[in-house]
Amino acid sequence: MKYTRFEKARIIGARALQISYGAPVLIEHPETLIDPIDVALLEYDEDLIPITVVRN
Repeated sequence: MKYTRFEKARIIGARALQISYGAPVLIEHPETLIDPIDVALLEYDEDLIPITVVRN
């Protein structure tokens, strides 16, 4: 599914918030990578984020 830039920003932001509150990370990442937004971007690129978009 192709997401708009607004949907992508919302998905990454929501996932970064989950990660910052202690949700398990779904991808192997380097220990030097500590920013939740960067981790969420890696998960998004690998298509591993468990968030769906409903369009009307």
